[in-house]
Amino acid sequence: MSQLKNLSHILNSRTTFKRMSLGALIGLALISLLIFSVDHPDPAWGPYWRIRPLVITPLAAAFGMLSFYLRDIVRPQSDLKRGLVFLASLLGFVISLWLGTVLGLDGTLWN
Repeated sequence: MSQLKNLSHILNSRTTFKRMSLGALIGLALISLLIFSVDHPDPAWGPYWRIRPLVITPLAAAFGMLSFYLRDIVRPQSDLKRGLVFLASLLGFVISLWLGTVLGLDGTLWN
């Protein structure tokens, strides 16, 4: 029964929302740097070409930040395993941020 209480303490929706919001803010900040640095966009992209990357990239980064949330569920005891889990979580976040950026910028800046 105590393990079930510990699991419900770890699986907190407020904590999940906070971490995913942090990931979305990181994604929004990075894609904004790319998007708003374009002075003369290609007219073939259309007038609303910025909307797609500004939506897709933060969503992908938010779901990538879930890897850090899942890291707390695993909770390895040794320092080596904890470091490996941290690196795997970081790699998962970076890959999801990269894929969200590629998917958001596909057809515009990513050609």
